[in-house]
Amino acid sequence: MRFVGTVACLLAVASANAIRDLRTTLATRDNDPGSRAQLTYPANYFDQVINHFPNNSRYAPYDKGTFKQTYYYDYSYYKPGGPVFLYIGGETSGRSRWSNLQTGIIQILMQETNGLGVILENRYYGTSYPFNDSTTDHLAYLTTEQTIADNAYFAQNAVFPNVTGNPDLTAPGTPWILYGGSLAGAQTAFSIKEYGDVLYGGIASSAPIVVTQAYPDWYDPIQKYGPTDCIARINAIVDNFDALVRDNYTSAIQHFQSLFGLESLTALRDFATTINYPIGNPGFYSTNTWQELNWNSTYGSNDFFAFCGNVTDPDPPESVRELDFALASYTNGTPWDGLGGYADYVKKTVLPLCPPPYELDSNDCFGTHNATYWADTANGGTRSYIYTSCTEQGTYISAPETGPSLLSRVVDTNYAQQWCTWAFPAGMYNSIPLTPDTTQYEKYGGFDFSQPRLAFIDGDQDVWLDLTYHSNFAPSRADKTGQGAESYLITGAGHHWDSYGILDVSAEPQFIREAHRWEIRTVKSWLRDYEEWKAAR
Repeated sequence: MRFVGTVACLLAVASANAIRDLRTTLATRDNDPGSRAQLTYPANYFDQVINHFPNNSRYAPYDKGTFKQTYYYDYSYYKPGGPVFLYIGGETSGRSRWSNLQTGIIQILMQETNGLGVILENRYYGTSYPFNDSTTDHLAYLTTEQTIADNAYFAQNAVFPNVTGNPDLTAPGTPWILYGGSLAGAQTAFSIKEYGDVLYGGIASSAPIVVTQAYPDWYDPIQKYGPTDCIARINAIVDNFDALVRDNYTSAIQHFQSLFGLESLTALRDFATTINYPIGNPGFYSTNTWQELNWNSTYGSNDFFAFCGNVTDPDPPESVRELDFALASYTNGTPWDGLGGYADYVKKTVLPLCPPPYELDSNDCFGTHNATYWADTANGGTRSYIYTSCTEQGTYISAPETGPSLLSRVVDTNYAQQWCTWAFPAGMYNSIPLTPDTTQYEKYGGFDFSQPRLAFIDGDQDVWLDLTYHSNFAPSRADKTGQGAESYLITGAGHHWDSYGILDVSAEPQFIREAHRWEIRTVKSWLRDYEEWKAAR
């Protein structure tokens, strides 16, 4: 299973052989551009400070040690005087971000500017853990301010063995330009705001610069841009189910669950989130959703549309069609259009994710109510992500209180909040708040965010759009080239779609191609002013 926004962590090991392989592959790049997609990178390890704020009582008892923070770099395009592009790893392993050096946005910018690209793994992800476990006390240093301080400290002290001449590429003597998508996009923006005297610039893609306790707006782009017949059918099914819950029709609720093969789930909220796997839900899902759509088929999936195709199939098998009438007696004889196709898809696509001997209602599958499961303190990306959600970021996906919904209204913010209570009991010196203290995050952000040499780029079909610079809730900005930030909204795009590439910008779909060209122009304009900025420091 995975928490929304996270992926499985992978392990990378440095070796002399890996370095030789990298040199060989880089040497053949110009003759065989397609080989870039197969590049591998040896892991490097940086001595990162555990606590950048020794005088802040928030971090008592002030750990003074360091930990090994993993980073990867690509110097195939580098020429003396070129910039360094730092890709912020975000809530996953650094190795899972390699594509951004191989064929993605960092490759594009390196090629255009003779730059060097580096991926820095975030603390508490991948192989970059300060401690051997993730108890509540040991997680005390997993905060936004510590993470962005890592970026500045790394830029000031990083070394890049094997680069020709082994030049000093540290900041601010070399222009460092950050890029991050999603949470890493926000960290990019916050890093430039806090450490703009060290870090020269940044591109924040799909960056949630605003957070909230509840985020039902996650479903708004799906409501707006999804196939209208599919969306209407799911809305109606959710309404009908919620009416059964409201009227306490327990036998009908059990019957409804059985249509999906999920009658053994004891918590209605677990059931509601499980049948939302194909759409996207508040916690764990192992299928591709709207968020996993992508213009680049190498990294995306059209499973969402396959799901909708099942829900709207005009000629389903009779055994599927008849399920539309299974609960019609509760709606005055009106069938629940699409229910059979919906249930059929879940049974064939979701239930197999829980093979024997696992039980459907266990935390190994679709249940979430085993407190012991949450108390496991082993290091892992999911645990790290949940911790930051519980302490600073919140933004729990939940059903809207009014209007149409793709998620049953039995799911509210308390559903995710209970995991916090079970997972992070108070330690000797660290405890989590009763609800996320979003002020620790919000002090950096806000819809009026503006900083020199910081650009925001978003997609208008992104489920996280309303937390970004281009949110529908953001105030009107009459002058986006003056008081506002440098920004670009990609029509028809989803979650940080600009981070992906195919090694030939001119051959990309028009809406992505022009976004990449804008990013190239923006970065080049910054670099023209670098020497003046450096001299004025």
